Amino acid sequence: AFGLSTFLRMATGFDIGLSTKCVAIPKEMDMCHKIGYPEMRLPNLMGHTSMAEVILKSTTWQYLVHTDCHPHVRTFLCSLFAPICLDTFIHPCRSMCIAVRDSCAPVLACHGHSWPDSLDCDRFPADEDMCLASLAKEYNYLHKVLPKPVCQTCPAVEEFFTHKRILEVFCDNNFAVKVKLSKKRTVLGDQEYNIECQVEFIIQGSLLPYETQNMIQQWLLINENCTEKMTQTHRPMVYLLVGNIEEGVVLVNQVYHWQRRDSQLTLATQKWRYHKCL
Repeated sequence: AFGLSTFLRMATGFDIGLSTKCVAIPKEMDMCHKIGYPEMRLPNLMGHTSMAEVILKSTTWQYLVHTDCHPHVRTFLCSLFAPICLDTFIHPCRSMCIAVRDSCAPVLACHGHSWPDSLDCDRFPADEDMCLASLAKEYNYLHKVLPKPVCQTCPAVEEFFTHKRILEVFCDNNFAVKVKLSKKRTVLGDQEYNIECQVEFIIQGSLLPYETQNMIQQWLLINENCTEKMTQTHRPMVYLLVGNIEEGVVLVNQVYHWQRRDSQLTLATQKWRYHKCL
């Protein structure tokens, strides 16, 4: 649970010039490290007045940054939670808010949350004003190249199957990736999922090898309810995820639990090299 419902309304009315101070971005806010500056203003643009409050409220957003739902999600959130220490506050532009909201709201919806009022895009300045603008061309370029995972209904984890059935499934899909999953507790006691090993291709299809780990990780974060079903224990588990990339969208259609004694999966992956689909 990410506690996304615990947002403060955006505070207004505090005197920017006199009442703010510069403080180091705390180590707990890892989403705002490596963003190009080491210090932030407090109170921030969310109206949080203490560092404890900033840490508590910002950690609920860390997972959204990890899903990589928009190239500017980190910049947008950090400009609000950890604004750069200049003479004046630099708000994100309304266009950046809209771009991030349109890409990331479906991910929040997948977790049962709506886009919060505290981030209503109408609150932010229009692009003519001094604000952080979105780089639309660069965003479109990134989107053409990389397919995106989306929120979807979880495929059931299959435990019983024959190698012939698996080969039919391979023929109907364009990627199959073997992943090892484990679960660990975070400092705050939340569950965090870990993709332990390099993902291993059975069928590469249209996935780029160097982007796959990232993409599968995003799918597991966005579809966290599916990941939860797969990681019942803290012991690492191996799965085969089989799916399709259609119109730039990554969909997982079949999940197989790969156990050591599973000769059918091993057999299917060996036969696949020489298999002719009907």
